[in-house]
Amino acid sequence: MLPTKDIVQRLWALCHVLRDDGITYQDYITELTWLLFLKMVKETGRESQLPKGYRWTDLASKEGVEQLVFYKELLLRLGTQGRGRVQQIFANASTSLRHSRNLSRIVTEINSIDWYSAREEGLGDMYEGLLEKNASEQKSGAGQYFTPRPLIDSIVALVKPKAGEVIQDPAAGTGGFLVAANRYIRKGSRGLANSKIGQKPRLGQLFVGVELVTSAFRLCLMNAFLHGIEGNILLGDSLSPLGTELPKADVIITNPPFGTKKGGGRPLRDDFTFPTSNKQLAFLQHVYLGLKPGGRAAVILPDNVLFEDGIGTRVRVDLMDKCNLHTILRLPSGIFYAQGIKTNVLFFQRGTKDGKSTTRRVWFYDLRTNVPPFGRRTQINRNMFSDFEKAFGSDPNGQAQRRDEGESGRFRAFTREQIASRGNSLDLFWLRVGALDQASEFPDPERISAEIMANLRVALEEIESLVEVLGSEDIFA
Repeated sequence: MLPTKDIVQRLWALCHVLRDDGITYQDYITELTWLLFLKMVKETGRESQLPKGYRWTDLASKEGVEQLVFYKELLLRLGTQGRGRVQQIFANASTSLRHSRNLSRIVTEINSIDWYSAREEGLGDMYEGLLEKNASEQKSGAGQYFTPRPLIDSIVALVKPKAGEVIQDPAAGTGGFLVAANRYIRKGSRGLANSKIGQKPRLGQLFVGVELVTSAFRLCLMNAFLHGIEGNILLGDSLSPLGTELPKADVIITNPPFGTKKGGGRPLRDDFTFPTSNKQLAFLQHVYLGLKPGGRAAVILPDNVLFEDGIGTRVRVDLMDKCNLHTILRLPSGIFYAQGIKTNVLFFQRGTKDGKSTTRRVWFYDLRTNVPPFGRRTQINRNMFSDFEKAFGSDPNGQAQRRDEGESGRFRAFTREQIASRGNSLDLFWLRVGALDQASEFPDPERISAEIMANLRVALEEIESLVEVLGSEDIFA
């Protein structure tokens, strides 16, 4: 039985076939998933949502030019006659394939996969693995829509979404947070029965996702479909009036896009106290205004949100006044490789009374200082968050198992007064770069060697990142 990662690798190899047909990295995943999704719908017994005569078996039974012509017609039919979410997924779909031999090769290869093994491993997880593989390809540019699975799983495990809660991602991308929350809830709900109807709760109905980019929205719909998530996933902009129409959430977990609004225009929301063209500050306002009283959130944001003056300061103060901003995790660089920027995770709980300060102190966990940046040589994994998760504790509102490690450790608390004395900046560091353990007058030579190697890796990754950014440009010109 092939494990998921091997099946994903085999599927990804089909992208080379697509490249031979003139399809770019950017279109790899969309083109492949049209076909993969059709096969997965067949394997999960949900072809009733597809028009008769326009299903996987119908496509696979044809050959040559006839198959390519039929495939184009199939995409059109599914986008106009498919049922429910299928019609959304294939709306305005078209293929970039030009040669029938390449379509035939892909169909044959997909058919040859051991789909019994795939079902046992989980078709949804396999599809998510394909999305992750696509995001890991630097040239694809897909990283802006994909948050690494280990980071998502860590955040979800700490926020602890529960059955019956409204869970929202206002910048859903390909749906990673929604899928992870759904998996976490279902794992914790095994064996539970709905006391009213004698069945398991229909957990997916309480998920809400919004995605602005059409290609990512399609992938999010497919991902949700294959994971059995029946929530309300919308194509649109959470920073537009659409955002005001979303139901108040118990949990919001998201990685919003970085940068400024196109054209420099400000968000169209009239409920923001502090209008701004800075997307991160606008999304942060959306999140804490969109929570129910007592609701909790985890948001990935770049460093500038922590120190930006003007409106940035006012938004931070408003956040701390309305919510208990209890924890900030400072992430290593390189996690979002395409952007090349440094990021943090802000954990907070909405207060029960607006206008009353609910943040008394903020715990910072520095997972960046003296940690090599991530990239091709250093891969992100769940274990790297284990010490942080232990320090965070079991309470999703950050009230358990915490110990201030002072200037010698990674976990440290700053009071609201200390933060105010620093101009309400949350860009706080205390660890020294390359600092050694001072417990011994004569540091361990192996520790010194490890420190030197770590610093060398940091330098190599920074050089590698610079080369990636410059691309083929002659830096000596």
